[in-house]
Amino acid sequence: MAITVKNVMDLFDKDVFTTKGQYAGRVKDVEIDLAKGRVRALAVEVAKGSFLEAILGGKKTLIVPYTLISSIGDIVLIKYDFSELQKEQSMTERVTKGEEE
Repeated sequence: MAITVKNVMDLFDKDVFTTKGQYAGRVKDVEIDLAKGRVRALAVEVAKGSFLEAILGGKKTLIVPYTLISSIGDIVLIKYDFSELQKEQSMTERVTKGEEE
């Protein structure tokens, strides 16, 4: 089932939790696939002192692929699959480093 959002601006600054109830942070940016007109990923600003900060080694932003989003309402729920999140983060870092060179 697809998750629909009427206005992409409604996603900004929403609190993000895992499906296990752990606080992750807030949505700070949205990656959109312009060709398909769909949200591709959310950039989540990791909360200080959260379990994510420890997992990510102090990185401030986590890219969450839209496929790992469980639901969106007053909050955003992400699936608790950090092997996938870490893989996506690693790919994003390689692309970003390549652009800087």
